[in-house]
Amino acid sequence: MIDVATTWQQVCAALAGGDYDTAFTVMAAAMQEARRPERARLALLAGSMHALYGDAALAEIGASLREARTLDPALRADPLYVALMAELEARTHGDGAAPPPQAVRDAPDPLARFHAMCALALADKPQEALDLHVPSADLPEHLRWRLRSWEADAHEQLGQTAEAVNLYAEAAHLSSGMNRAVMLQEQAALLLQEGQPDAANAALNQARPLYPARPTPAEEEEHGLNLATWHYLRAQAQLNLGQPDAAHDMIREAARLEAQHGDPSYGVALVRGQVLTHLGQQEQAITAFQAALNLATETDRPYANHELGVALLDLDRPVEAREKLEAVLNEPDYPYLPEVLADVAECDYRLGRLQEAQLEAEQALAQGAVVPASLVLGSVALDYFQLDEALEHYARVIREAAPASRDWVAAHQMATDVMAQQGFPDPAAAYAHAQQALSHTPESDDWHGTLQEHLRKAEALMAQKGGSGGRMLN
Repeated sequence: MIDVATTWQQVCAALAGGDYDTAFTVMAAAMQEARRPERARLALLAGSMHALYGDAALAEIGASLREARTLDPALRADPLYVALMAELEARTHGDGAAPPPQAVRDAPDPLARFHAMCALALADKPQEALDLHVPSADLPEHLRWRLRSWEADAHEQLGQTAEAVNLYAEAAHLSSGMNRAVMLQEQAALLLQEGQPDAANAALNQARPLYPARPTPAEEEEHGLNLATWHYLRAQAQLNLGQPDAAHDMIREAARLEAQHGDPSYGVALVRGQVLTHLGQQEQAITAFQAALNLATETDRPYANHELGVALLDLDRPVEAREKLEAVLNEPDYPYLPEVLADVAECDYRLGRLQEAQLEAEQALAQGAVVPASLVLGSVALDYFQLDEALEHYARVIREAAPASRDWVAAHQMATDVMAQQGFPDPAAAYAHAQQALSHTPESDDWHGTLQEHLRKAEALMAQKGGSGGRMLN
């Protein structure tokens, strides 16, 4: 005689150890020997097991639920059956699926409440998913880390990134092997969004040793794609840490693994374009961004078009750049519209449309795109020979831009040049700007010689005034 509770306990022990083959073997053997009522309950629990495989097991989940209700029609009212049906519907129809009823959300069975939460999260109802009370300790061990992962996903959907980061960390702590690696990578992805590349790098360092040296043939494709994601995330971290050459190696390996185990992805193509941009390989960057655009979903298209527009602008192709950027301006939900408007202003400036450029840049500045808009306004002011106004715009860039960034260096360069055109009214300030710019301007750059000349003139003027300002500024 088969006892359902004992069988489920054995299955859960195998699942907790990552031994899925044993878990399914135990379940199949029990179902063969069990009487009809016990078989029905076991079929229902098998549906919960298949749900671990997500969208890849829709047919198996459906088959288990059909078997359960065929063996015992009364199970249609069972909270676990209703919750699993709701999860299956949500996986199939997304936010068009009917949510699980409140009675199931309040059911005494924690397994039913867990699957009800999954259904709500899958149906784009993250707050309702979080409102559902499922204590981790009440669940089988193999579901505890998954609970934290679902909770993290719900917080992420709500834009609560810090909470999601902590929950992915807890999910990683509760899991092991490849599951732990994936949770650490999810955490790293959010840390990158939060502008914490060092912390993301640390999470990735923990994840990499968890990959098996020789995955089984059954594991090879999944492990290969997860490893591609690891390299993709590492490339972003290294790029944000100012290591574009190392990032280039990482993103090339991500692309190779994708090609070997799956299909090219939008994300890898986009990051490859960003890395190539930082390496000054603009033509190759445009090819990568075009590939990203071809792979993009409707949600991703504005990001790809924005990157492509900026890359075209870097190659001084403002007409093509403007076309891409205008497409982004028609996306009201794109979060970087002020920056796009500033980039459009740069296109118009390069096309000689100074009035349009000034108006667009002023609008972008008012909307928060301080650095790119100020650079355009500085250029327009220079063309109108409004040197004091130009200097104000460049000073704003220096205050707001990240130190040593391309925009920060450009603002120091331009501020030095404007002061030179003014006749060095404040040679100490001009000297300081030239020093800052020179420290980040390679000798191969045309600006290098210009800045050295400005530095010498400013230093000579300071000496004429009898000061030792040059030495003090050093």
